[in-house]
Amino acid sequence: MNEWRAVVEDWLRRHPLRAVLVALAGITALTGLAEILAPATLLSLLGAEPAPLATQLFATVGLFMMVVGGLLTQSLLRRTPHRDVVFWSGLQKAGAVVAVTVGVLNGVFGPIALLVAAFDLATAVLLFLYWKRLQGRIVSQRPTTPQRNDDRS
Repeated sequence: MNEWRAVVEDWLRRHPLRAVLVALAGITALTGLAEILAPATLLSLLGAEPAPLATQLFATVGLFMMVVGGLLTQSLLRRTPHRDVVFWSGLQKAGAVVAVTVGVLNGVFGPIALLVAAFDLATAVLLFLYWKRLQGRIVSQRPTTPQRNDDRS
């Protein structure tokens, strides 16, 4: 157990930004799961009316948050994260900032939802900073020769 702890502590020291992003991605996935399981409750907390259509759409958004957060977490925990996953996750977060802010401006959500937008904005900025950091590394290179379509990758 101490050996595992030492490995984790060493990884955290060597990859502080990546560690923060793993935590944020995990929070995104878990929040998405919560939106799937309790959309009406979360909508009420955000100052929105939990009508049947709204709860269905909120749960659907939660599904995609869970998938993107899970994919990002998995990619960040690989030896070399995939730049495209980091980039598209950053775009998802930036889009969420716009969507939530528009929702607040249109009176769909209460001002409390701007905390969600702030979380997404901070995450998007950190993801784009990390994406730029990965730019010098060969991570997302396409193969130059045709590859077999099998499960040996």
